Amino acid sequence: MRDAYHEELDSIGDGLVEMARLVGSAIGRATTAILDSDLKLAESVIEADQKVDDLQHDLEARAIALLARQQPVATDLRIVVTSLRMSADLERSGDLAQHVAKLARLRFPERAIPHDLHATILEMGQLAQRLMAKAAEVIITKDVDLALQLEQDDDEMDLLHRTLFQHLLDDKWKHGIETAVDVTLLGRYYERFADHAVSVAKRVVYLVTGEHADELTADIQPVTGVEGA
Repeated sequence: MRDAYHEELDSIGDGLVEMARLVGSAIGRATTAILDSDLKLAESVIEADQKVDDLQHDLEARAIALLARQQPVATDLRIVVTSLRMSADLERSGDLAQHVAKLARLRFPERAIPHDLHATILEMGQLAQRLMAKAAEVIITKDVDLALQLEQDDDEMDLLHRTLFQHLLDDKWKHGIETAVDVTLLGRYYERFADHAVSVAKRVVYLVTGEHADELTADIQPVTGVEGA
């Protein structure tokens, strides 16, 4: 019975990894769809989100069944509860990738993103995909150091997000209000996607250590590369 119980715990972890990989792929494909105005690709991203939703529902059902049957305590309870929270983060990430694809579909056959912002959006999409890939690796390896790195990596997304707003606020902006709204929404989608990847990693830290990531990093000084900084 105990072997079956731990196999079920492991399968929940496997489900989380699959969700992370699916939503990471989704944000990458959605980025291509919006930059290339690729309607077929956008539709495929939108349709594929159902699989992420189904995985979350299945994972939740198995986790709740474990809670009811086994009444886990200590570390095992932490695994189940934390897994439920991670699945919610990953499901929301899938929704955000879908939002990007829906924006591409809404503006088709026009391109939603002005050419002068293509490089920034491409970089945000690639970074979002890398962050989620790293989150999946953290789930697999339970590597606390790698998990803590994600929050630092997320700073890059924040910088890119600010870059978008600098373009929007520039007096030379010539793309109109509708495009400004699209770019604002898109920037928010990528920023929130990255936040969910970081949240997943933080939850792994809690799962492994029993401490929140913020508590572990509170005394860590940033490396600036400037002596005396």
